[in-house]
Amino acid sequence: MLQQNRKTMSKRAENSEKKAQLRIEKMRSKALATGKVDLMTLPEPLRIDDGKTLVRVFVEGYEDVAFWRGIFDHFVNPYLRFEISVPTREDLPKGKKVLINNASNASETLLLCMDSDFDYLLSEDDEQSRLIAENPFMFHTYAYATENYLCYAPSLHNVCVKATKNDTRIFDFVRFMAEYSKIIYPLFLWYLYSALHHTERLFTLAEFRASVRLGYVDIRHNGDFTLAWLQRNVERRVEALKRDNPEIVDDVESIAQEVEKRGVTAENCYLYMHGHTLMDNVVMPLLTSVCDKLRQLSVAKIHNSKVEGVALKNELQNYTNTLRSIRDVLLDNENYTDSPLYKQLRDDIQIYLDGMIAKIKANRPAPIALRCNFEP
Repeated sequence: MLQQNRKTMSKRAENSEKKAQLRIEKMRSKALATGKVDLMTLPEPLRIDDGKTLVRVFVEGYEDVAFWRGIFDHFVNPYLRFEISVPTREDLPKGKKVLINNASNASETLLLCMDSDFDYLLSEDDEQSRLIAENPFMFHTYAYATENYLCYAPSLHNVCVKATKNDTRIFDFVRFMAEYSKIIYPLFLWYLYSALHHTERLFTLAEFRASVRLGYVDIRHNGDFTLAWLQRNVERRVEALKRDNPEIVDDVESIAQEVEKRGVTAENCYLYMHGHTLMDNVVMPLLTSVCDKLRQLSVAKIHNSKVEGVALKNELQNYTNTLRSIRDVLLDNENYTDSPLYKQLRDDIQIYLDGMIAKIKANRPAPIALRCNFEP
């Protein structure tokens, strides 16, 4: 009976996650079906007269607005006010190419913020990469994309806590992701070589994704069985690549020395791999497995308590009502500020901020010194 109740609660959690996704899909469908809207009927933006200089920040897409809002919230000051949005044009352009093409318009009051992709790693070998690195009003993630920050290993336990309301540590995400990175590192180098030499057919994104995804997740022994399974798959793929491309094996392996200068190691390469692959095919399956066990632990504790009958049912319902979608919590994750890559991004923005504030202070008139004429 106890086992059946646990399964029921687990099923309810799954249904709750599915309902959340269904609500989002309904909102998307409604937005598409609504058609054109008379802007005159919608609320006007507030006129903010706080004496601060408005700085517009253009990002690649809607999903990036929240991330960069969180970044610039760390730089609240009495001189500048940041407004994050996708590029404001009637044809609704989005994407990194749009921002790159807008580079000449970047200025002290118009910042362009984007995913690094491989531009940070290739900044000395690629024209676009040099443009991004050298423009003081263009900021990039250093990690491959915003998703890599959201999947920062030391922050993943907190994601589980917020989703399940259970703070029990049953899995070491930091150790697992370091081992995962070491296993996929050879394939990461092959994919990076393909991007560097614009020979994506050598090792396509689809092939990379299929080779590094966690198609089998077992969190026992901190995922050792899963890692062993992945190791076998990666070794087979690496051997096939070496066999089919013997003339470039040394070149691929030499890339390791170059990217190490940028801080890439076998233990942290997950921060530099394709962001959506990391989130959707590695971290989400891992989080789902861990959160399922944490929910089962919470339900078991409730069932093993002295509460019975209606009180037990109410307690179970109260717990179920506190559960959150794992993906939603992950997308809201901002516990990546200890990441060395975030600190690089923070320092870049701070340099811009210091220059802007110094210029604003220099251009403002000095306050008039009032002299008291009262003499006793």
